[in-house]
Order: sequence, then C-alpha cells, then structure tokens
Amino acid sequence: MVGGASQDPLTVPQESIGNAMPDTYRSFRELQDSEREGKDWARKHEDRGSRILLLAPHGGWIEPLTTELAQAVAGPDFSFYSFLGLKDGGNARLHLTSHRFDDPLALEAVAKADRVLAIHGERSRHGAFVMVGGRWDELRMALSRVLGEAGFRVREPREGLGGLHRRNICNRGRLGAGGQLELSEGLRMHFRRDSANQQAFVRAVRRVLLAFEEDLKKDGGGEGREGGFHE
Repeated sequence: MVGGASQDPLTVPQESIGNAMPDTYRSFRELQDSEREGKDWARKHEDRGSRILLLAPHGGWIEPLTTELAQAVAGPDFSFYSFLGLKDGGNARLHLTSHRFDDPLALEAVAKADRVLAIHGERSRHGAFVMVGGRWDELRMALSRVLGEAGFRVREPREGLGGLHRRNICNRGRLGAGGQLELSEGLRMHFRRDSANQQAFVRAVRRVLLAFEEDLKKDGGGEGREGGFHE
C-alpha cells in the first residue's frame, strides 16, 4: 500500500529528526534543568484508566508525527502520554534514549498500565516501513500480521531498535513487557500526504489493542494468561 512513497521532506528542520546522535542529557532532570518547559519542550498526558498506555517519548519535532499517531491510536479508549520537542531547531538534543527516559510523569503513567505501546520515528527516508518490537511477544506477532495484511511493509527491527531492554520505557508497565513501533521517516512522509492511509494504520493498531485490552480486563491484570488477538 505504501511501499512506493516519494522522498519529499517533512516540513521540519532536518536537524530535528530524532535519534541521529548520542543523547545530550543523561536524565530527564538534566534536560529539565537546561531546557525551558513550554518554550523548548512540553508534555501531554491523558489518564483514561486503561490497561494499555500509548506513549510517544520523542514527540513534537524530535520524531515528527509520533505524538499525533500515538494520540490517534489512543482515541477515547487508551491512556496517553507524550513528550514534545518545541524548539525552532536542534530538537535532537531533547532526545532521551528509551531506557533512560525517566520523566516522573511518564513513569507514573506507565506504572498505572499493565502494558505500554510506544511509537517512535525511525530516520530512514528511503522506504516506507514499520519495525515492530518490544518484549510483549503476542502483541508483536499480532501487530506484525495485522499491519502486513493491511498493506504496510513490516520489517524486523535493526540492532538497537528492538525495544528489548528491560528498562526501555515500553517494558516498564505492571506486567514488565510492552510493544514498540518504529515508523520510518519515509512512512511518516507518506502519512503527511495521505491521511486516509494514516487512518488505516491507526485503525489496524487500534483493532489489535482493543482485543488485548479486553483480555487484560478479563484477566484482572494478572500474569496467569497472556491473552491474545482474536479476529
């Protein structure tokens, strides 16, 4: 469906597109001490009491469109958190690697959820694809299958983007394993031009999450059964 996306740029400064360099800050506290809230960065948080949390830790101009996608997937059903870069340029300095992402508001939101799905932006322009990772095996398999069936190109995460670190923010929910989606810049550029295709992506992810949310409710959040995706 989206494999042939052309390569026109996102409407943001090239330097602001995420994970291209080592982190400037080693913790959220360091970032907070050096950057101005409301001017350089902001946060969005909506607590809906759901078992699954949608998370975009590198939103705004850090990894463009990830905040919007996470919020759209959350819809009226799932809790949502995003950290947003607001700077006119140099937003990459606001990037905190996922296993270092320790904003107290994010950690509080994650601690209230059984599972977390984090949405990230991968920086490849040449190709429209999504990499599905995280330690929650059932979700990873279900999302890979459903997104593939919907016409999206699904790839195995490359080294460092698998979301497998135990302290990765996506794996810090109550059940200790979550999911991670890395959307290439080429795919996000395509979504900018084709809102219908973006909506198809959101619907596919939501369909999977809603099924898992029902299983988690039936289980009472316990660890005795992983649940699963049922058509």
